[in-house]
Amino acid sequence: MAAIATVAAMSGSSGRRMQVPPNCDLTLGMVCIDKSEPGRTVWRMPADERFANPAGVLQGGFLAACCDSAMGAASVTWGQGRRVRSANAEMKVSFLAPARPGGFLTCTAHVVAGGRRVAFVEAEVVDDDGRTVARASSTYILTPRS
Repeated sequence: MAAIATVAAMSGSSGRRMQVPPNCDLTLGMVCIDKSEPGRTVWRMPADERFANPAGVLQGGFLAACCDSAMGAASVTWGQGRRVRSANAEMKVSFLAPARPGGFLTCTAHVVAGGRRVAFVEAEVVDDDGRTVARASSTYILTPRS
């Protein structure tokens, strides 16, 4: 079980608490396995049967959520020392092959371009056999945080 920490984050004049890891990642069983390179993260998620649709493959929304978490984290690490908050402005996901329950999915996300206020990020999800099951791209808006 992942350790849960509460981090204080200031939003304007009012303070709010941020749970790390967030409940969405805990629900999906997502774990970051590599964030050693700025602008790149690698995550693992169980291909759990709970996420299967009636056709017996993982429902696309769960794959999209995996991509969003990985890409959002990549955009934050890309700040290279800047403390930023990242918000998804848009996302496109292409489902390339059925993701079957069992085993794990690995999502690698990396920033392809950007500036001080925006990051353009791409992600690829592969199954245990190395088969690409989904690709995603997204634009993240970066704002300073204190």
